[in-house]
Amino acid sequence: MDKGFSVELKEKKFVKNISLSNESHERVLIDGVLGQLSSVTVIEDSVLEFIGKNGVIRIDVDPALLQKSLKKCESQGSITGVKVIEKR
Repeated sequence: MDKGFSVELKEKKFVKNISLSNESHERVLIDGVLGQLSSVTVIEDSVLEFIGKNGVIRIDVDPALLQKSLKKCESQGSITGVKVIEKR
């Protein structure tokens, strides 16, 4: 099953770069400034939502993979100091 994402910025001045490659790889790069994060939440067990001063990024993820990754990060101490992810 395909997973999706969305990027929503409050103003186009926060978009640093959008590149559509003419190469055979057909790569696309979207680069911007989300600003200081105010929250990171999990919506409906499968969407990570990062809310920043300048916009929002939402990423649809596999719930089992998300739980596995969070447990691994916690056990390695790699999410120390990060706001606890809340279910919304």
